[in-house]
Amino acid sequence: MAEAAIAGPAPRTAPQSLWVVPPLLVLAVLFLYPLALIARASLGEEAPSFAAFEQVLKSGQFIDGLYHTVVIAISATAGCLVLGFILALVIAFVPFPGARLASRLIDTVIALPTFLVTLAFTFIYGSAGIINETLMHVLGLELPPINFLYSQWGVILAEVTVYTPFVMRPLLATFSLIDQAQIEVASSLGARPARIVRRIILPAALPALVAGGSLCLLLTVNEFGIVLFIGAKDVITLPLLIYSKAIQEFDYTTACVIAVVNVVLSLGLYTLYRIVVAHFGGKSAGVV
Repeated sequence: MAEAAIAGPAPRTAPQSLWVVPPLLVLAVLFLYPLALIARASLGEEAPSFAAFEQVLKSGQFIDGLYHTVVIAISATAGCLVLGFILALVIAFVPFPGARLASRLIDTVIALPTFLVTLAFTFIYGSAGIINETLMHVLGLELPPINFLYSQWGVILAEVTVYTPFVMRPLLATFSLIDQAQIEVASSLGARPARIVRRIILPAALPALVAGGSLCLLLTVNEFGIVLFIGAKDVITLPLLIYSKAIQEFDYTTACVIAVVNVVLSLGLYTLYRIVVAHFGGKSAGVV
């Protein structure tokens, strides 16, 4: 036993660095190679050039799609931050029956596909939805009085509903780390709830808000199903524009150009998200 301990561990048959080869091969086959094909197709079918990029980036359709993508993503992210902070605040600090169940339901919403929320919105707020049918019957109207669903605001509302749990989850994790004694002392000294939120809770929640907001911004920029399912008139985002050019118009070069721009935008936002999480630390940002 002593001789074995002195001798140390048995020599390995293969260098440890070789274990990185299989995941790199999978990554290359499933991600890097298709991405390289898209990048190559964006340069044209014949001699590679950036003429297609210049043409697409100057087109009104691309500018309009980029505008709607950015506006919807920023608006939905802002809505998620406000609504997520309020709901997480209520669940964490306002005692009410079913608070633990409400917290568990957040994980369920995260697991649901986005089109289910859009389908529910159609049943509730659509032209033939419950609310419009009821109002038309009660008020004797011929046309549906509520028609915001098939607009940019309908897309934003649906995305806020879908992605708010991505802000609430890290917030609830952060709120669980706040020392309740600080809140009790501040309350005993006469601090109002709004002051306690502003001076104690909000500074502690800032890393989770920034991390959750960065993640929501990344997800909403790439959202496709909600925009397609709602079918909002004159609301074309970059993912929807890629689908339209590739599937409906068979213009693969233009679709690949827009896809490259979308990938660059997504990678930039993902890098921002990782920088934020690394800066604040996983636990302080509510990220496990």
